[in-house]
Amino acid sequence: MNNIRLAKQIVMALILGVVVGGGLHHYLANPEMTKEVASYFNMITDVFLRLIKMIIAPLVFATLVAGLASMSSSGSGMVARISIRSMTWFVCASLFSLSLGIVLVNVFQPGAGMNLPIPEKDAAVAGLNTSGFTLQSFLTHVFPRSIAEAMATNEILQILIFALFFGAALAYVKKTTGNSMIQPLLDELVKVMFRITDYVMALAPIAVFTAIGSAITVQGLGLLVDYGKLVGEFYVGIALLWAALILVGRAFLGNAVFKLIKLIREPVLLAFSTCSSESAYPKTIDALENFGASKNVTRFVLPLGYSFNLDGSMMYQAFALMFIAQAYNIDLSIFEQVVILLTCMITSKGMAGVARASLVVVAATLPIVHLPEAGLLLIIGIDPFMDMARTATNVGGNSIATAVVAKLEADRGEAPAADTLETPAVAGTPPRQPLNTSELA
Repeated sequence: MNNIRLAKQIVMALILGVVVGGGLHHYLANPEMTKEVASYFNMITDVFLRLIKMIIAPLVFATLVAGLASMSSSGSGMVARISIRSMTWFVCASLFSLSLGIVLVNVFQPGAGMNLPIPEKDAAVAGLNTSGFTLQSFLTHVFPRSIAEAMATNEILQILIFALFFGAALAYVKKTTGNSMIQPLLDELVKVMFRITDYVMALAPIAVFTAIGSAITVQGLGLLVDYGKLVGEFYVGIALLWAALILVGRAFLGNAVFKLIKLIREPVLLAFSTCSSESAYPKTIDALENFGASKNVTRFVLPLGYSFNLDGSMMYQAFALMFIAQAYNIDLSIFEQVVILLTCMITSKGMAGVARASLVVVAATLPIVHLPEAGLLLIIGIDPFMDMARTATNVGGNSIATAVVAKLEADRGEAPAADTLETPAVAGTPPRQPLNTSELA
């Protein structure tokens, strides 16, 4: 319900920003005056951006380490086999979704022609996109010399590298000693960061109003055409992604994949209307069990997918980042687009359960490829319309993945015992009871 209320508030703020910005653009005397008025709007948006940056480093570190530690508890060979199969599907699906999104946004060019001026504070770094950005400098910069420095400067890739080492070491300590005092502290830190994120995102409607109002005050209502292109082309991409998922699912499930699609219509529509995959979780479980998937496999793989298999969100992040670059007339090389792809692949895995997680991932990735951070505000206003499609796609992709893994296990003739599989916690959250669906992200 909070997600629905926030989405409604953002849409209302978007409409109000369009009306106010259009009126100011029409009635103000000259371009200098419109820029001055827009600068007052920008004060609010700058505050919101600083708050977003404030939560990124601790949020990424806490969620990723807690997720890695919670995934280390299972030692069963059967669990390992199912986990490997699941993760192989998840990684391949994520790479495909991101790659398809980047290809489509290069073909469609939804941000081309917006010609937005780069904010003064970002102008110095924006020019670094096409010069001085080599493979050698990138690889050496990825590894931190100080985690404190990485946290202070929001170097997300460096934080991720440290988090991987920290999570692996914590898992080893838990395995050898049977307990760790750090794990409960991390679980509590995750809860606190989730709450702080909720507080910050509650300000999103105000930021949307000021961001849209500022942009339209300066650029005029013609800006809405570009937003419409972005949303429409994103839905085309989502349709192609669904077709690809069904095609791959058919390769494993045969014509039964169409029965599965029919069974998951209700949870998919529920996710689409509420922008919440959490709300669709119980219905998805029922649909998969009615399809014939093993209950134990379903209870294990589906929560895992909620953390690691976000196909719709992957495509959204590719669209959003490339749209921002095009809007500011910033050319990204193939190498930089690969960096975007790999960064989103890693960063998003620590964001399950975070409110508006895709926006947080976009915010974390922008400085890595030297895109203007203010670009985040270009997409917040239309995010609810895109959120519906990506959330529904996440549910559909997880359903197909779970059904395929269950089919592969059934083909082996081995059904997991009821007490063999422990339902994995969503990455970045404390361990949960198997059917405590109200907490799943």
